[in-house]
Amino acid sequence: MLTGKQKRFLRSEAHHLKPIFQVGKDGVNDNMITQIGEALEKRELLKVSILQNCVEDKNTVAEQLVDGTDSELVQIIGNNIVLYKESKENKQLELP
Repeated sequence: MLTGKQKRFLRSEAHHLKPIFQVGKDGVNDNMITQIGEALEKRELLKVSILQNCVEDKNTVAEQLVDGTDSELVQIIGNNIVLYKESKENKQLELP
């Protein structure tokens, strides 16, 4: 689990990031979870945008992504979800 201080640090790091995935009306599927998992391994920190036509609640989507990718939820801000997962081979971020 992330501490408050670590989440604050990750939020500041994620501030300038653009969402690289979008969840639309089909919701979250296995293929998306696989791709987000691979992207997390490369980047450690990423944003996922939830489109307005998504039928599922953003908290539900966030929970599905966290469970599927075994990552940490940093924050949900507006229609964006910020996820963090420590990379095994590509470590870039040093948490406080």
